[in-house]
Amino acid sequence: MSLAQTSTSNSIDPKGLLIGWGIIASWFASLYGLLHFPISWSDPWIYLGVLVQMHLYTGLFITAHDAMHGVVSANKKLNLLTGWIAALLFSYNFFGRLFPKHHEHHRHVATDQDPDYHPSGKFLIWYYSFIRQYVTLWQILLMAVTFNILKLFFPTENLILFWMVPAILSTFQLFYFGTYLPHRGENENKHHSGTQDKNHLWAFLSCYFFGYHYEHHDSPGTPWWRLWRAKS
Repeated sequence: MSLAQTSTSNSIDPKGLLIGWGIIASWFASLYGLLHFPISWSDPWIYLGVLVQMHLYTGLFITAHDAMHGVVSANKKLNLLTGWIAALLFSYNFFGRLFPKHHEHHRHVATDQDPDYHPSGKFLIWYYSFIRQYVTLWQILLMAVTFNILKLFFPTENLILFWMVPAILSTFQLFYFGTYLPHRGENENKHHSGTQDKNHLWAFLSCYFFGYHYEHHDSPGTPWWRLWRAKS
């Protein structure tokens, strides 16, 4: 696979690799702790745990996304390895399958050749189309096998609540803030993309600054953690 870099290798900040692996390590550490957490439905920490794990799942996908643009590391092998691992941890997504689809999105934004777009503009129809593009039978089978192995070691309730539910919720987070809001309606600018109002805290919490979506399309070589700088 050829990684078409969207920025020159010497412009890639070496912190990208540290940040990418920091997200991966945080996902593992959070999940491990939550899988041992005693569940009481009256405990508000349970719900916070689900939200934190959801956000970290989204971070895995964003890390894989940055690797698709070649901006996690100037070392192509490390960039590719990080992208593959982050994608796999996100419910067995395969980097090699995501890569061409994402670049089709950038080449054909909001057209019938854009795999992320649906002309109906209707949330549920669009979401269903979006999921069909990215979820395969193999992923479902691998998740089922993994679930049955993990439940030999961890409580089933914890697995469902902290491993499965956050993965599903994060697909809504990614779709709503990173696809639906930026590309719904008519955007007559050169990238056919909308953007969130400037609020860096909300932009991070909602989707790792990818609500600043026009800015991402305008500068795809900017990693997620620098994207806020592009917001005027």
